[in-house]
Amino acid sequence: MRDLRIVFMGTPDFAVTILKSLVDQNYTIVGVVTAVDKPAGRGRKLTESAVKKYALSKGLTVLQPANLKEKSFLEQLETLQANLQIVVAFRMLPKVVWDMPIYGTFNLHASLLPEYRGAAPIHWAIINGETKTGVTTFFIDDKIDTGEIILQKECIIRENETVGELHNTLMFLGADLVLETVDLIQNNAVTTRKQPELEEKTAYKLFPHNCKIDWTDSLSNIYNKVRGLNPFPAAWTTIDNNGVEVTAKLYKVTKEVTTPTETIGSIITTKKELKVAVQNGYLIIHEIKLSGKKKMEIQSLLNGFEFNKSAKMI
Repeated sequence: MRDLRIVFMGTPDFAVTILKSLVDQNYTIVGVVTAVDKPAGRGRKLTESAVKKYALSKGLTVLQPANLKEKSFLEQLETLQANLQIVVAFRMLPKVVWDMPIYGTFNLHASLLPEYRGAAPIHWAIINGETKTGVTTFFIDDKIDTGEIILQKECIIRENETVGELHNTLMFLGADLVLETVDLIQNNAVTTRKQPELEEKTAYKLFPHNCKIDWTDSLSNIYNKVRGLNPFPAAWTTIDNNGVEVTAKLYKVTKEVTTPTETIGSIITTKKELKVAVQNGYLIIHEIKLSGKKKMEIQSLLNGFEFNKSAKMI
């Protein structure tokens, strides 16, 4: 059995769960590499990454390079004498880094590779209406998410599941898969396979332009987009309320399949309900956040916000 010395690389909460599982199983973590502290909030106070906070709480060595090719960082990394590196929700590594340990560097990716390579695989699986996804461990090579596959685990995507819910499912599934992968490496029992050549479904990085709702799209596509971006970064739209435009983010929604009598984008309200006419039905909005306001249930909004009869989503 190999004596492993592990460097872990990651930044968000998703990565913390995987790091914690390694610590709980008493693996030797000789160092943790994470993002530099960044200003956040109204006061622009420097904020530590979730991984850094956890690592420090466990007394682990933390490195925060601004540049992964920086000589001082590479020297620090070599000093740790790691023989395995594990990457979870970090950033692309230069070859000089991923090629350093003798047992390799593997990544946990939240999709069934080769599908959904890229920055936002959990979001796009839901946005595109997939019914299953999963997690993959693979050895890193010189391209993005293209290395040889070690292990995969599948899970179903429930019809009404949000990206927040699926994120948590994959986070714990990923922790199990990483432990299985490390066990194989420790016992020199890894077999890998090349990723199959498939027509790729890409997990593009999320920007405001691809989070905006197109109200001319189908009801299912709009519904999937909202749940695929709930709670973060949230699908958004502009409300034209009698010539006054307000930006809004949508969260909890449901579908009503029917033949609408109103024009696409029309807003229909009662004292308790707000729905929007689309191609083949209505999108019923249960939770919304208007620009400059807090997120609220739709009934609370309707108690204090008046929609004109001509109001529409644009």
